[in-house]
Amino acid sequence: MRPARPLALLALLALLAPLAACSGAHSARAWATSVCTTLEPWRSEIGSLATRTQQQMDTATTPNQAKDNLTRLFAGAEDASERARAGVAKAGVPDVDDGQQIADGFVTSLSSMRDAYAKAKGGIQGLQTAPAETFYQQVTQVVAQLQADYEASGLDTSKLNSQELQAAFDEVPECR
Repeated sequence: MRPARPLALLALLALLAPLAACSGAHSARAWATSVCTTLEPWRSEIGSLATRTQQQMDTATTPNQAKDNLTRLFAGAEDASERARAGVAKAGVPDVDDGQQIADGFVTSLSSMRDAYAKAKGGIQGLQTAPAETFYQQVTQVVAQLQADYEASGLDTSKLNSQELQAAFDEVPECR
């Protein structure tokens, strides 16, 4: 009778091969493509929401209308930021030096942006709409805090010490 070891070894190797392929590390170019593909719709939506927020601030509406509109706008930005965060997390880790740290930086930044919008949404929801003048002053304060929180959450790309990843971001069409 022949030993079953070679067959068992082949079966084990067959099971491990797909796991190795799913290690989460992607070439710098593939990772940059995935990240930029995820971030482009987010950037567009955030830009659109920012424009609508400014229009809302400039348009004479009732405090109740402004409160509802701003709450929806910030909720939309929060949702868009979460989708972007999830998409970047799904991109995995670039196969470059400090790849995990770089990927974590992107995800953390998007998480902070999401949280800034959630905080602004909550701030608006908590405002009393009367008197109107006080409401609009407080809206201005919430928006100023959002801007500060948003700026603080930004990713410092000057700390991307991966020349390979920087080149990938410069070269892939999705990032232009």
